[in-house]
Amino acid sequence: MDPPTRTYRLVGADGRHDASPTKGATGGNSGTRIFGRLDCPAALRAIERGGYVRQRVFFADPETAAQAGYRPCAVCMPDRYRAWKDGDRPDGSTVGRCPGRVGRGRTAAG
Repeated sequence: MDPPTRTYRLVGADGRHDASPTKGATGGNSGTRIFGRLDCPAALRAIERGGYVRQRVFFADPETAAQAGYRPCAVCMPDRYRAWKDGDRPDGSTVGRCPGRVGRGRTAAG
């Protein structure tokens, strides 16, 4: 009898989850909708604590993760995260910023 084959939740650009025998090149968390490298220190710490494994998903590449609506990890993908935060989107569009806002809901005046 063959041992059970491990399957991974591979997410496509359309956001649909499919079972796959390979885990893909990029990992993500379906709860937080964040993706990053498979060796991301933040993700590995969360996996060690056991609170992350049930939401773990995989993508073929970072572009597929972004197209599926996930954002880059600030820890292991700081350049992609900064671009995402500045409004760059995978389809080439940009998301405008409200001119009077600074940071999280604060205005320039305070």
